[in-house]
Amino acid sequence: MSHRHSRHRHAPHAGPLHRLAHLLTPHSHATADRTDSALESSARGLRALWVSLAVLGATALAQAVVVVVSGSVALLGDTVHNAADALTAVPLGIAFLLGRRAATRRFTYGYGRAEDLAGLVIVLTIAASAVFTAWAAVDRLLDPRPVAQLPAVAGAALVGFLGNEWVARYRIRVGREIGSAALVADGLHARTDGFASLAVLIGAGGSALGWSAADPVVGLAITAAIVLVLRDAAREVLRRMLDAVDPELVDRAERAAREVPGVRGVGELRMRWIGHRLRAELAVLVDGEATAREAHAVAVAAEHALLHAVPGLTAALVHADPTPVPGESDPHLPLAHHAPV
Repeated sequence: MSHRHSRHRHAPHAGPLHRLAHLLTPHSHATADRTDSALESSARGLRALWVSLAVLGATALAQAVVVVVSGSVALLGDTVHNAADALTAVPLGIAFLLGRRAATRRFTYGYGRAEDLAGLVIVLTIAASAVFTAWAAVDRLLDPRPVAQLPAVAGAALVGFLGNEWVARYRIRVGREIGSAALVADGLHARTDGFASLAVLIGAGGSALGWSAADPVVGLAITAAIVLVLRDAAREVLRRMLDAVDPELVDRAERAAREVPGVRGVGELRMRWIGHRLRAELAVLVDGEATAREAHAVAVAAEHALLHAVPGLTAALVHADPTPVPGESDPHLPLAHHAPV
């Protein structure tokens, strides 16, 4: 990650009180730069959402026309799922817009959690589409009806696959680049929709060969695929809401901190995603004989190391504690008890 230092120079005329206040305050480096980066990632997420909304909307509209003339329940299920997938861009887009708002005295971490709530809405939407598709397929099994315009059904299914696969690749790529679990989950959702469209194509082939139950059976198969996506998406979103992070990111942060000159040990490390922004809190041990200024310099260096080493990290709060002398208590206390340097 590129990390610029130009926005954190101290004015040469700053008074001793200003320097002392800065010395005793937890250090936050290049906040404006990191805010600009976060806003840029939100803009990329919004752009991915609106582009994919247009593509999936056009795909669903084309399929809906064929559903009306053919009566295919499998294509109906695929169309509903594609429409639901397109509409999930709305709550996620609102969440991205909210996430760009500045933090307030009430919402001191900002509004990034709105993105996690949007992920929950996406999960509920997937569940609703699964219920509807299953109901339509069972109804058609109990009341069989012929499927008309099979070539048109096959063509609509192929259009559905191509549109969904393009959207899936786009969403997943952007989501991983900006660290948005909700956008990645939405991309995986679109990819499974594409395979569901291929299943509709197979159902049309079965109907052409005279298997009357092919269309509703494929509808049930699509329901099963939706349920699998629902499981994966729910797991990803719930993990994010419970502040889960990849253990590899934690290991990378600890390694980076240990390599900083002056760090005698690494204490408690906490990391959490707030929307698609990653924050960290870390306690490091420094020489017990170090002055406040020296301890602060080590904390600054540790913060810089974390911001460079951990992808997606936008903020790091580092506490410096002196190494214990014989008879003193262990300084590896929870972060709430650490006096910031």
